[in-house]
Amino acid sequence: MKRTINFMGVRNVAFAVTLFLTLLAVFSLATKGLNFGLDFTGGTLIELTYERPADLGEVREQLAKAGYSEAVVQSFGATTDLLVRMPGDDPQLGNQVSEALRQAASGNPAQVKRVEFVGPQVGEELRDQGGLGMLLALGGILLYLAFRFQWKFAVGAIVSLIHDVVVAVGIISYFQITFDLTVLAAVLAIIGYSLNDTIVVFDRVRENFRVLRKASLIENINISTTQTLLRTMATSISTLLAIVALLFFGGDNLFGFSITLFIGVLAGTYSSIYIANVVLVWLNLTTEDLIPPAVSEEVDERP
Repeated sequence: MKRTINFMGVRNVAFAVTLFLTLLAVFSLATKGLNFGLDFTGGTLIELTYERPADLGEVREQLAKAGYSEAVVQSFGATTDLLVRMPGDDPQLGNQVSEALRQAASGNPAQVKRVEFVGPQVGEELRDQGGLGMLLALGGILLYLAFRFQWKFAVGAIVSLIHDVVVAVGIISYFQITFDLTVLAAVLAIIGYSLNDTIVVFDRVRENFRVLRKASLIENINISTTQTLLRTMATSISTLLAIVALLFFGGDNLFGFSITLFIGVLAGTYSSIYIANVVLVWLNLTTEDLIPPAVSEEVDERP
């Protein structure tokens, strides 16, 4: 018989760790806030063209040496075209950047094709729409789980998802990693990943309520989590390997996206075991919640 791991035996310790990390994340968000990128704050877009293919890393170093350390450099179309995004709305900024790159470059000068300013109003709109999208996603998840499983499962999943998002965003805030649209996309991806992992565990808990009728809720959760552990580990490790590849080879433009996903996958795997399941224990999930008792029919004994 397969050995069952007593996951719930350390649930109080796990809750203390969860509470500590969550409070730290909330404290960082309250004191430091998020380091919003140009997608949210506005700034200047400068399109550059080179005579020969440009090296992104070299251009970033040249801009940093010229005093533009906050500039974001991306490929744009052909290998000779680059897009530089930086804070500020100075109309001369494009010429200043071009001159700085011309002095630093040797034999491959840059020319400015266009300069555009993205106002902060656009950033505020994106921020509001992103927050609304996240709230709608959580609301849809709550309704889905309440109908598919039972409302106690829905509460456990939502608490787990909120924990994952708060911890991931809190760490981004603490290290002041730029929060742009790619990081927002990673946060939404975390919600989907964590939900999928939680549903797998919940589905096995529900099935075992019908199979292990004499087992307590704690025993059911331990057995169910043990049965799904190999699947959880395989999914998490394979996902982390792909994220690590992005982290090291995706460049600066994908760094925020990759590190946010990395944190989210770790938090999601942890929360599926030690948050979602623990909420079921707190809410005292019973067999009657999933299998309502049969109603006996009254028999009329009169002749």
